[in-house]
Amino acid sequence: LSFSNFNKYIKYSKFKIDYKHIDKSLNNYYDYFIVGSDQVWNTNFKRFSNINLLSFVDDRKRISFSASFGINKLPEEYCDLFKKELLKFRKISVREESGKKIVEEITGRKDVEVLVDPTMLLTSEEWDKVSKRPKQLDNIKENKYILNYFLGTLSEKRKKEIDRIAKENNCYIINILDKNDPFYQTGPSEFLYLEKNAFLVCTDSFHSSVFAILYNTPFIVFDREDNKENMSSRIDTLLSKFKLEDRRFNGKINDELLNHDYTEAYQILEKERKKSENFFKKALDIK
Repeated sequence: LSFSNFNKYIKYSKFKIDYKHIDKSLNNYYDYFIVGSDQVWNTNFKRFSNINLLSFVDDRKRISFSASFGINKLPEEYCDLFKKELLKFRKISVREESGKKIVEEITGRKDVEVLVDPTMLLTSEEWDKVSKRPKQLDNIKENKYILNYFLGTLSEKRKKEIDRIAKENNCYIINILDKNDPFYQTGPSEFLYLEKNAFLVCTDSFHSSVFAILYNTPFIVFDREDNKENMSSRIDTLLSKFKLEDRRFNGKINDELLNHDYTEAYQILEKERKKSENFFKKALDIK
């Protein structure tokens, strides 16, 4: 329900794409089609198909904005498909350096750009407009909380370290993806509020890291311990681009990690937003 409520902020067209039947007449209604961003080109996902490469779209109408593979290497059996379809794109931008390398090696194109995730094009003030305070916070006696957002498993060793910091700073711990936690299945609006107001964000999630940056919240990135396929390229590029490599967990949470200064990161972000703006102007032939 909370996710359905958030969808009211999204404008949808009257057209829907059915994976079993593609109506190519859509080409008559739109000048351009844009695909992006979050792992839309990850072939490990069952939902992946050539639709993600805009195969139903006329040549030169296709644009990718900050498209993400989410993996460092494309499986061999998909290389021919990607080469065929990506050569038809008028402009290509990806979200990770590894994605740029994949596209360049497969297609030979030299015009591939690495741009920030679309969520970073909006300011924190704009995200605040769709933010909402979770009701569960009314039942917490502590004034501060640590937000745990882990897509992978959290080892006992790491959990003990987070527990130590929570105890020393009188913080409640919210495990947002734990089925036994009162905050489980928190919606997007509530998630934004929790990211903004956390004493500390502990995460292995790309987007949790993104919103911590946007909201000027201290955060620590943990490598996933249970990941069979390396999917860290997204976070690697994020931390490297914004010179926040020191946000990585190295076994202990010290005062330096709790203190933060994103001044340089915000200066870089403004330049990245301008790069994205220029990309769209070129891609859409806007003078």
